[in-house]
Amino acid sequence: MKTYPYSIKQCCGFFVSLGIAFLSTTNRVQAQDFENVQIQTIPVAEGIYMLTGEGGNIGVSAGEDGVFLIDDQFAPLTEKIRTAVSAISNQPIRFLLNTHWHPDHTGGNENLGRAGVVIVAHDNVRKRMSVAQLLETFNMEIPASPPAALPVITFNDRATFHLNGGEIQAFHLETAHTDGDSIIYFEDVDVIHTGDIYFNGIYPFIDVSSGGSIEGMIAAVNRVLGMTDAQTKIIPGHGPLSNRAELVAYQAMLVLVRDRVKIAIANGISMEDFIASKPTADIDSSWGKGFLSPEQFLQIVYTDLSR
Repeated sequence: MKTYPYSIKQCCGFFVSLGIAFLSTTNRVQAQDFENVQIQTIPVAEGIYMLTGEGGNIGVSAGEDGVFLIDDQFAPLTEKIRTAVSAISNQPIRFLLNTHWHPDHTGGNENLGRAGVVIVAHDNVRKRMSVAQLLETFNMEIPASPPAALPVITFNDRATFHLNGGEIQAFHLETAHTDGDSIIYFEDVDVIHTGDIYFNGIYPFIDVSSGGSIEGMIAAVNRVLGMTDAQTKIIPGHGPLSNRAELVAYQAMLVLVRDRVKIAIANGISMEDFIASKPTADIDSSWGKGFLSPEQFLQIVYTDLSR
């Protein structure tokens, strides 16, 4: 099993942060690695904000009924996140909804759970957080979460919150990034938080070991596109605030890669030979600058479609 003792400065990638937060041996190391992270607040719509820092993008709904939080990055960042939220609203954080189980979206759960925040997620999020998980692509083991970090309310299809003068709707999407993904729709202000079904501008990680699939990702994105128009604001799981046109481009990339991999498999081309042929060279300059290399993304999709 690999261990990950390096710092964020060596690589700003998603899984480096996972390793620091969950495989470091002391709180001192965690504090040193995260002390320079700044939480940025981006207004999205009336009462809706996006927070960026290290890990998945956070969504915030703030109003007279309190604060509704979507995801919470890593435990060492909780106080910084609380400070950013307090600059938006003097109301308490009442609810936290996790879009899926990955630690860059749930790392602050224990801190917030112990403070009395009600944690909500899909059924499979609680199931996966309750036991150790193996991210097979990176040979990385994530330990089970402590009881205070676990969602106390779970749902299997959808949930609706009646808060801050409107409805906040959460929808489960099957076998997409994982088997427990949710998107959150603020219909009154036309804003959607997609969680990690959408990595804006980069190749996405699909966690096949947690039930994810390329076909599920495409289906999930298609569902979101059916809920949007040119005015819709989209908070992606990773990357800058987005819109429908950028999501259309992302969907086209997913379909293109899927189709090329399917053809290779149908023609009996091995994964090694397929990847060596650089089948995404024409789009790598647009999508291949994230924490996943084109080769890693192709390996994930090939492994998924050849099962």
